[in-house]
Amino acid sequence: MTTAYDELMAFTRETEALGQVAGRLGWDQETTMPRGAAAQRAEEMGALESVLHARRMDPRVGDWLAKAEGSDDEAKAHLRHIRRDFDRASKVPADLAAELARTTSMAQGIWAEARANDDFAAFAPTLERVLDLRRQEGAALANGGDPYDALLQDYEPGATAAELDAMFGALRPRLVELRDKVLGAPAPAALSGTFDESAQMRLSRQIAKTFGYDMSRGRVDKAVHPFSSGSGNDVRITTRTNPEDPFNCIYSTIHEVGHAAYEQNIDQAYLLTPLGRGVSMGVHESQSRIYENQLGRSRAFTGWLHGQMVEAFGDFGISDPDAFYATVNRVHNGYIRTEADEVQYNLHVLLRFDLERRLIAGTLDVSDLEEAWNTRFEADFGYAVDKPSNGVLQDVHWSVGLFGYFATYSLGNVYAGCLHEALRKAVPDLDAQLAAGDTSAATGWLRDNLQLHGGLYEPREVIERACGFAPDEGPLLAYLEAKFAGIYGL
Repeated sequence: MTTAYDELMAFTRETEALGQVAGRLGWDQETTMPRGAAAQRAEEMGALESVLHARRMDPRVGDWLAKAEGSDDEAKAHLRHIRRDFDRASKVPADLAAELARTTSMAQGIWAEARANDDFAAFAPTLERVLDLRRQEGAALANGGDPYDALLQDYEPGATAAELDAMFGALRPRLVELRDKVLGAPAPAALSGTFDESAQMRLSRQIAKTFGYDMSRGRVDKAVHPFSSGSGNDVRITTRTNPEDPFNCIYSTIHEVGHAAYEQNIDQAYLLTPLGRGVSMGVHESQSRIYENQLGRSRAFTGWLHGQMVEAFGDFGISDPDAFYATVNRVHNGYIRTEADEVQYNLHVLLRFDLERRLIAGTLDVSDLEEAWNTRFEADFGYAVDKPSNGVLQDVHWSVGLFGYFATYSLGNVYAGCLHEALRKAVPDLDAQLAAGDTSAATGWLRDNLQLHGGLYEPREVIERACGFAPDEGPLLAYLEAKFAGIYGL
């Protein structure tokens, strides 16, 4: 006999499959779609979002939820996710959801052109439209509460801006103090020279496999802004190359592999269900950051990477693995968040977190955003933004409506610090393995203790279960202070 739960899950699997198709359209738009197709793609995305929104708020879902019973933890978790999505979809008018999809699809191309031309004014009207639509959505979801908190639930269920603000407030002073000490010490040598971009891509694909990325269920392409897309058995990543900076390609790849490995390693029994994807963007970011930083930038792994660099590029001017480790982790002035060192990265995120909260609250207008960005950046980093592509236009997120997303980057760093502390205890010979280019014990521990569960647990719960303690900023700060005191002789 078919139960209400069975009918609900069959319907949900179809919705999840359609969501994967929508994601594939987004991947194509960023990688291989011809520029002239932008307007048509916007209509396609809008049409598909209309279908998805209608399914998410279909009255039958409400009826099934009223009758369905969860017989075990997995079923209860499925119902929790479906009910949350249904409640949220029911609050957002269908025409607003479709208009958001159309507008953000078009906005992405307009942002990319404005960024290439360093022309914020050309993008500002489009951003105003995206912001207006997201404010409407936030107000509908908040039901009288804080619209920003309502939008934050799309990325980190259960989090509030006030909680994050307190955590970030504890991070900021110690990060600033550490940065000032580091920048006052002699700096390691910077990488110099020219590095063949084809060789960079070959090396990046090799490193992706080293970190456990299954290329039979994925692929590596190039995009303006690196990203990971998909779940289950079709998880794709992108990276980017710069002939003068191979680290950009290498560490963007490792970062995105962290995201992709999370999706690939979720229990196959959850495929095309609400449990078959990462539980939150903060938890997702914990995977990308621990792969990229605590593992990929460790002294042990960079010793192995140094040999791979020599093999790929020949003598590139740094012959000593210890000196290479210092160069990889060199703290340096820079404008770009995705290229920032570990010490300063979170300061870039906190800037965006504060500005987007003001945008959603209506206390900052788009017309004043560039000036507000530049003022805050100079106050935080001590030098002026030289052009919009190095400032307010550098990130794609606001163009595609991802207000509430930026906070999850720093939250993910905090989670990664906690996971790294637990991983070190669980795998005491980790450094010996990483020095041989073997990440399997580390990635296996993350797979078994976190990734496998997908959406089974709530975000903070899955971190606490993996670590054995409630997450806070302490382990991240201790890791950063010890690491950079060692590199810079503090």
